Amino acid sequence: MKYPAQLAWKKQLVIKFIRRHKTLEKAVLHEVVPSPQQLHYRNSAKLVVAGKFADPVIGIYRRNSHDVLDVTGCAVHHPLIDKVIEAVKVGIKKGKVPIYHPKSQMGLLRYLVIRVSESANKAMVIFVTAERSYNELHHLAKHLKNAVPEVSVIAQNINSSQGNVILGQKDHFVTREQVLSATMGDTKFLISPRSFFQVNSGSARIIYEKVREWAALTGPERVLDLYCGIGGISLFLARQCKEVTGIEAVDAAVADAEKNAQLNGIGNCRFIAGDVAKLIEEIRREDKKVDLIVLNPPRKGCDEQVLKQASALGPAKIIYVSCSPDTLARDLNLLAGLDYETREIQPVDMFPQTPHVENVALLTKKN
Repeated sequence: MKYPAQLAWKKQLVIKFIRRHKTLEKAVLHEVVPSPQQLHYRNSAKLVVAGKFADPVIGIYRRNSHDVLDVTGCAVHHPLIDKVIEAVKVGIKKGKVPIYHPKSQMGLLRYLVIRVSESANKAMVIFVTAERSYNELHHLAKHLKNAVPEVSVIAQNINSSQGNVILGQKDHFVTREQVLSATMGDTKFLISPRSFFQVNSGSARIIYEKVREWAALTGPERVLDLYCGIGGISLFLARQCKEVTGIEAVDAAVADAEKNAQLNGIGNCRFIAGDVAKLIEEIRREDKKVDLIVLNPPRKGCDEQVLKQASALGPAKIIYVSCSPDTLARDLNLLAGLDYETREIQPVDMFPQTPHVENVALLTKKN
C-alpha cells in the first residue's frame, strides 16, 4: 500500500474497535499522525541465529513455523542493524562459532539482539548464548568492533532455557561501555540490554509530546505514570508538575528510569518496581491527591483491577497510551463504567509498513 492509503486503513481499524462501544460514541477520533520516517525507522531487532557456522542464517521465524528466514536488507530496519547482521555472519564463519540447534540442544549462539541510538549513531549488540563462552565470543566481538566501529556496547546474555523467551537473566559485558545513550527532544536516556525503549524514536517523541500537551500541567499537580518503563513519559512531564511517581514491573527498567532522572537533573520523580495493582493500592493508602494518571500498558492492556484502582484515586484526567486498538477500546469502555469519559483519541503511526497503530486517548472524570 502507498503510505497515505496505509494511514487511511489504520484510521478505519481504530474506528472499527472504538465504535463497537456505545460509551465511546462521542470520542473525537483524529487523523493518524504519520511517522517522520516511513522506512528504516526501527531502532531494534531481536533475531534468531540458525543454520551451520559455514552458512549462518540470521532472521525471524516464518509465521507458524520454526523455519528461520534471513532478513538481510530489511526495509524497516535502521541501516546499522543490517551492517551488524552482515558483520556477525562473517564473524561466525571466520571464528567457526557453533550455532545452537533447538532439537539437539547442542551449539552456542542462539539469538542476536541489536539496539541503535539514532541520535548518537551508535549500536548495542547482545549475543544470546546457551552457555557462558569466552573464546568464541571474544573473537566474534573483536571482529564485529573492527567491522562496525559504531558498535559501542557488546554483551553476552546467557539463556539456557528451552522455551522461546529470547533474553536470559544474566548479562556479561565484553566492552567497557554497558549502556547506549539516546536523546529524545530535550531528554536524555540511557538504554541497557533489557530495558524497553520505543522502536520508532520519531513517533515516540510525537506520542510523548501529545501526552504532555493533553496533560496541560501548570505546576502543583501530582502525576502517576503506570507501566513507566525507563521513565520516558515521566521525564517528559516532570518539569511541569510537582511530582511524578512511575510504577513498572521490571526491576532493570526502574533502575534505568532512576539513572535517567539523575542524568537529566530531575529530582521530583520516584520510580517503584512491582505489581501495578498492589502498588496503586499502597498509593491510595498514602491518601495523597493524584491529578493525572498515565497508562502505557503492554499489548494485552490493563487488568480490570488496575483500572478500578486507578479510577478510585479520582484523578481529573487519565491519558492512555496503547499499541492495540482492540484492548484500548475494551479498557476505555471499562473506564466509562468507572466514571471516566473518553474525549479524544489520537492515532500515531509508530509502525509504518505493518498493520499496527499506536493510540493516545484523553479521558476526563465525569461530573
